[in-house]
Amino acid sequence: MEEKNTPACPHCGGAMDVAKETAAAGDMAGIPDCCRHKTKERSEKEYKDLVNRLSRIEGQVRGIRKMLDSNAYCTDIIVQVSAVNAALNSFNKVLLTNHIKTCVTEDIRQGKEDTVDDLLKVLQKLMK
Repeated sequence: MEEKNTPACPHCGGAMDVAKETAAAGDMAGIPDCCRHKTKERSEKEYKDLVNRLSRIEGQVRGIRKMLDSNAYCTDIIVQVSAVNAALNSFNKVLLTNHIKTCVTEDIRQGKEDTVDDLLKVLQKLMK
């Protein structure tokens, strides 16, 4: 049996299987399926929670910049960077939990088994 050598997408690393659909100009015909970015409708509560978390993280990063500008001691800056990393990890956990409970669950119900592979790829990236 001969293996197909499919090129990897430079964006996501997935196989470059070009979409079969042909349509009018302006849509996504010819773009690899792996790069067709999906959208997600979030509840207002979920959206506000995520935006608030990001706003706090932005404030923490600006604080680190001010510490650097004012020649703060290295370890003090390192502690603040560690806090930002923890906040970003927490943001990721909330987002990933919501993703699994909504998008992944719905896709599995619809028989889209490749969703699990996509989730595993995301988890591998998170664990680097």
